[in-house]
Amino acid sequence: MTYRKAEIRPLREGDRALLFGLAALDRAADERTLTVLEHETVFVAELEGAPAGYVALERDEPCLRIDQLFVSPEHEAEGVGRQLLEYAEGYAISEGALRLRAVVDTEDVRSTEFYRRRGFVPVGPDVVELVLPEP
Repeated sequence: MTYRKAEIRPLREGDRALLFGLAALDRAADERTLTVLEHETVFVAELEGAPAGYVALERDEPCLRIDQLFVSPEHEAEGVGRQLLEYAEGYAISEGALRLRAVVDTEDVRSTEFYRRRGFVPVGPDVVELVLPEP
């Protein structure tokens, strides 16, 4: 399957409201979403100049943790989530993290399978983890 290549870039000042709005289209974006966008390291995936998703990362020594990985409903199944996850892995390695963790909703089978197919294993009731190669 061929996917369009997304441009992945750091969050810009004007992105927060737009990303919150995208998240609200698919699920109940709440105060936690705003906090994540405000305080964590966020990378945005763009397709044709428009945001298609984002990944929010937080340092959790000796790991980097994905608190949110969101793909706009109109761009699901286009490889955006996979590209964001690959970017997060590369970023975690460059930051010297030993593992990349992700917070998952265990009732969301699709999300859990997404991470499992990419080598993540459960390490807690709502956390999966990938051991990273050394930089």
